[in-house]
Amino acid sequence: MSSREIDGYLRHLAVERGLARNTVASYRRDLQIYGGWLEQAGHGGPEYVGAAELAAFQRYLSAERQPALASSSVARVLSTVRGLHRFLAEEGLTETDAARELKPPKLPARLPKAIPIDAVERLLAATDGDEPLRVRDKALLELLYATGARVSEAVGLNVDDLVDAEVVRLFGKGGKERIVPVGSYARAAIEAYLVRVRPQLSSRGRATPALFLGARGGRLTRQAAWVAIRDAADRAELGLEVSPHTLRHSFATHLLSGGADVRVVQELLGHSSVATTQIYTLVTADTLREMYTTAHPRAR
Repeated sequence: MSSREIDGYLRHLAVERGLARNTVASYRRDLQIYGGWLEQAGHGGPEYVGAAELAAFQRYLSAERQPALASSSVARVLSTVRGLHRFLAEEGLTETDAARELKPPKLPARLPKAIPIDAVERLLAATDGDEPLRVRDKALLELLYATGARVSEAVGLNVDDLVDAEVVRLFGKGGKERIVPVGSYARAAIEAYLVRVRPQLSSRGRATPALFLGARGGRLTRQAAWVAIRDAADRAELGLEVSPHTLRHSFATHLLSGGADVRVVQELLGHSSVATTQIYTLVTADTLREMYTTAHPRAR
C-alpha cells in the first residue's frame, strides 16, 4: 500500500473529521499492520483486495499474527481498514468498497469502573492541606469529579475557560466544545487555588494562560495529573484501582444513580452518541441487583 493512500486517508481524518493527533497516530499504526500484511501476502495495494483477501486478513489478525492481538485490538484494526476502503471508494480511487461487508468481532461490553461515593469523598479529602501542590491537586480532582472532564480536557483548560463562577468551557475530542456546570465544592477549591497558589506557580515560569500549572510554572501535563490522582488514592488507602478516568466514570454513574436523565449525562460527558453513555446504565442496574439480592429476604 502506498504512503500516498495512507497519508490521504489520515489527512481526511485530521482535517475533515477533526480527530485528535494521538487518534490519527493510532490509525497510522493500524494501517501499517494492514500494509505490511498486504505486502507479505503479495496482494499489492487496496485496489486489488476483495472480500476473500479481507477475510484472510481477519484470520491473520485473530489467529496467526505474532505477537497475537487482543480482541479489542483486532476490532480496532478492522474498523480502521473498513474506514480506509470506504474512503478510497468515495474518492474514486477504487471501484468498490471491498470492506463494506467486513464484520469486526463483537466484543463484550466493558463496564466503566466507577468507585462508590464514599470512596470519592475519601479520595478528595486526601488532597486537603495548605501546601501549594495540595491546593492545586484539590482543585484539579474536585473539577474532574464535578464536571466529568477527561484528564486531557482538564489540563488543557485555560483560565478564560472558567466562563463564570458556575460553568466551565471544556474542549473534547475533535475540539468539540461543551459548557458544563461546576458544583460549589469545586468552585471553592478552584478559587482557593487561583488566589493562593497559581500566582506563585506562575512566577516560576513563562506567562501561560493555562489554568493548572506544574511545579515549574508551565502547563500541568497529563502525566503529572495522573501522578496527583495516584498519590491521592495512595494516601486515601482506598484499596481500589484508581485510573485517570475513574472520576469521570464515577461522575456519570453517580448522576444516573441519582436520577439524572441519560441524555443530560450524554451532553455533560460530551458523547456524540447516547449509546456510549448508556453503558453507564448497566453499571447502575448491576448495583440495584446487588442491593436487591443483599437486602430482600426472598431474593436468594
